[in-house]
Amino acid sequence: MSDLTPDPEAKISVRGLTMAYGSFVVMTDLNFDIREKDIFIIMGGSGCGKSTLLRQMIGLMEPKKGEVFYNGASFTAAQDAERMAFIRRFGVMYQTGALWSSMTLAENITMPLEEHTELKPKEILDLARYKLALVGLSGYEDYYPDQVSGGMNKRAGIARALALDPEVLFLDEPGAGLDPLSSQRLDELILRLRDSLGSTFVIVTHELASIFAIANNSVFLDTVTRTQGATGDPKHLRDDSTNEAVRLFLNRGETTDTATTS
Repeated sequence: MSDLTPDPEAKISVRGLTMAYGSFVVMTDLNFDIREKDIFIIMGGSGCGKSTLLRQMIGLMEPKKGEVFYNGASFTAAQDAERMAFIRRFGVMYQTGALWSSMTLAENITMPLEEHTELKPKEILDLARYKLALVGLSGYEDYYPDQVSGGMNKRAGIARALALDPEVLFLDEPGAGLDPLSSQRLDELILRLRDSLGSTFVIVTHELASIFAIANNSVFLDTVTRTQGATGDPKHLRDDSTNEAVRLFLNRGETTDTATTS
């Protein structure tokens, strides 16, 4: 049985987590820690449950077993009011960006501020402009999502995730669908935000270039064993892991096609 005690020095601790859809078990006995200011990657092959794990960490799905802790307190066992207090500390960017197409970029960011704060309209608009400036979109406040590029939509999605000054940002496949240059610029933005705001990032991705460019911590979900294959710095896991599936995944750009896992 897994030790369900959280690490007192961790921002997030996952203990004994089992993910399932009905009787079908996706992953079992996940155990890892995320420190403050980590850029933590959830990685693994297609269908391993990366996005499912992210959804369980933010409360959109309930684990079949186990707990998620934030700053040593159980998020999984929290009652409704306490859970909402946890959720207010999260910022989430979904894979598609999930911007409202009928709203300008600024309006997409003002919406959570209007809903969750008592700021005046001018203060809200000023904050929206500031968040867009943080992600390099100053001057694009009045543009609609279909008037800007895919990379700019991703940046606007991050700006909206930043609206309420979260402690932890969860990004689901932020580089999906982007060309290599746009993906690289997005990686650079994530590093700048971590350094300037002190944010902790939890990111779902399978893209090796991004994993090695930004991550200092990770968990690998193994589709064969249906549990984690390893946790730690991806560069160290690539070079030193004793788990063959982990090594194949992280070295797949340098191996034959038969070694590719995703």
